Amino acid sequence: MNLVLIGYRGSGKSAVARQAAERLRRALVTMDTELERRLGATISDYVAAHGWPAFRAAETALARELGARDRLVIDTGGGVVERKENVSALRTNGKLVWLTAEPDVIAERLRSATDRPSLSGDQTFIEEIGEILERRLPLYRAAADAVIATDDRNLSAIVDDVVAAWKTLIQDAAGEEGPKPNM
Repeated sequence: MNLVLIGYRGSGKSAVARQAAERLRRALVTMDTELERRLGATISDYVAAHGWPAFRAAETALARELGARDRLVIDTGGGVVERKENVSALRTNGKLVWLTAEPDVIAERLRSATDRPSLSGDQTFIEEIGEILERRLPLYRAAADAVIATDDRNLSAIVDDVVAAWKTLIQDAAGEEGPKPNM
């Protein structure tokens, strides 16, 4: 069973995923990094050349591939929930943990990031965060098997909560389907 981290960019997915993978002794796949490798370009450059629909199609193909694998920690891109088929694919063999953060915390975390493409075009950074989060919140909520807040918390405590939530989710799933896994 995979641990899949979802949430808006800047919510802490990458940092949490690295430590969770290490702690759980599982392979880590960062979807955005893997997509850049496969596409031969940064996401910003690829989107500029081919558009968001082409990027989302590549993301969906990767979500399907990862959903068929096992024993991974998957660090998704913030927009993976934009397509229901991505969520379905990742749920095939995974439990989705949503990392949340308030817009001002996200803005502070992303302030120095220059490698992230605009999601809305002509809005200010703060306006964009508010608009995209408003649109995605119901999608994250619907996709999440568990929710962990990352605001004003230390990384180790967040990882503890994520790992504990994930273990509970897989034990609950095993209880419905058969014996519980040894963890």
